[in-house]
Amino acid sequence: MPIISSGIETEMVVRYQTGTTAAGSPVFRQKAFSGLKMDVSDEDLYEAATTLFALLEYPLVFVTRNNRFDLIEE
Repeated sequence: MPIISSGIETEMVVRYQTGTTAAGSPVFRQKAFSGLKMDVSDEDLYEAATTLFALLEYPLVFVTRNNRFDLIEE
């Protein structure tokens, strides 16, 4: 039974540092932006994240891309 994979959407997850604890350890937060088109390039996704965080006071730590697929039987 073959399975067909059909792309639905891409989600961009950004992790950023909001400060430090009293002990000096970094405090991180994470935000997901879902509903993005599957055909967006990795470069465009990363550029969007870095451009957005250039406007904010928090430093961007990393960007993750999650692709979502529907799986159906052929």
